[in-house]
Order: sequence, then structure tokens, then C-alpha cells
Amino acid sequence: MRGEVLIEVSDLRREYRVGEVTVPALQGVSLSIRQGEFVAVMGPSGSGKSTFMNLLGCLDRPDAGRYRLAGEDITRCDADRLAAVRNRSIGIVFQSFNLLPRATALENVELPLIYARVPAAERHRRARAQLARVGLATRERHLPRQLSGGQQQRVAIARALVNEPPLILADEPTGALDSRTSLELMALLQDLNASGITIVLVTHEHDIAAFARRVIHFRDGRIVEDRPVENPARAADLLAATPHPSPLSPPPQP
Repeated sequence: MRGEVLIEVSDLRREYRVGEVTVPALQGVSLSIRQGEFVAVMGPSGSGKSTFMNLLGCLDRPDAGRYRLAGEDITRCDADRLAAVRNRSIGIVFQSFNLLPRATALENVELPLIYARVPAAERHRRARAQLARVGLATRERHLPRQLSGGQQQRVAIARALVNEPPLILADEPTGALDSRTSLELMALLQDLNASGITIVLVTHEHDIAAFARRVIHFRDGRIVEDRPVENPARAADLLAATPHPSPLSPPPQP
């Protein structure tokens, strides 16, 4: 445990209606996550892990229970306040990247700043800084179709970072990537975590969860295991042991 409690959920419950049937997605989930943790959330399809991630990301509301983020009771927020919290405090990375196809990498990264009404010059500066942080300083004018899958995911991470949130939620971020590019992405996430950013990652892959410091397993809407990882794998070490050029990396400078 590296810091103060950032996430605290108590008896979270969420149900969905499928026709005339009520399907329980979460059945009384309680846990806390401290600032600076790297947590992997695992479980089979229908276990509740994606519902849990959507609640943490303020993309959905629980039917019962409480969710506190950095001390604020999120379950009591109205829609406008939820949007503000989501934009300021949470960066979300999706498996499918969710980039605007006709916007450049720089313009995609700037989107949260536009919603926050940040002036254009400051938007450009902050977006360029985050693209450089993820290794894409030379790609800011490229459209998503001109980038590899790994590069698109890095743009998505830069967008998640641009408001400097304390929390990054990553939903199957390596699901559309090959194994080498997945390693590079996990090395980046580990570096971000080492800088103090809290990361909660949903994955069904055990080799990806091995990079986290804590693993939580869901089944049938409940937590069935919550354990620390004593010696997390180091993605950078694995990359160094198997050097190989990747389309995710920018080309060498002339």
C-alpha cells in the first residue's frame, strides 16, 4: 500500500433487465484501492468486472452501495458533476482505442482539454507533452489510420493522461495487440505507475495480470480473491531480453 485511499466502494450492487429477467451484475462488492497501486481485475465473461470498471469510471451508476473517489461520494453526484469528475480525475483507456478517425493524434489527445475549456495554446502544449511522454512526439499530425495498433493505444493513453488524473482505468488495453506490442504497452503502464499514477486494469490474460501489484478476481458479481503480487513481472526486462523492432516504436531519426 503506497498512499492514501483513492477508491473506496462499499456493498456495490448493479442489476440489468434482459427482457423479463433481472440479471445481477454486482452483488455487494466492497474494497479499497490506495493511491499508487497497480491493480489487475480478472474474471470470466459475465463475472461483473466490466460493470465494476464502468462504475469506477463514472460511466454507470450502482443500484445500491457507495463509491467514494478521493474522499468524494460519487454516488451522490448529479450528471454534470459526474462528467466533471470523469474529466478531471479519471483517464480511461479502451481496448478499441476510441479515437476520432478524422482527427490527428494531437487533436485526439486535446479532446478532454476542449471539454475543460482550456485555451488553445495551453491545449497544444499539454497534448504535445503527453504524446512525447508515450513516445509519439513525431506522430502528432498522423491520423489513426496512419498509426499501428500499438501507436493508437499510446495516443489513447496520452489522451487519458492529458488532464493529469490520479487514476487510469484500462479495459483490456492489450486485447487488440500482438504479444510484443502488449509488452511495450505494459512497460509504459508500469512506468506511469512508478510515477505515482494509480492504475486499475481489466484483463482476462494471466500473463498481463502478472505485471500488476495486486490481482482481484470476480465471479458471479462477487470478489472471490484479492491478493498481492509479491514480485510483479517487469515488462521492460522482458523486452530487453528479447530485442525486436516493433511498429509501435517511432522510426529512428535521420
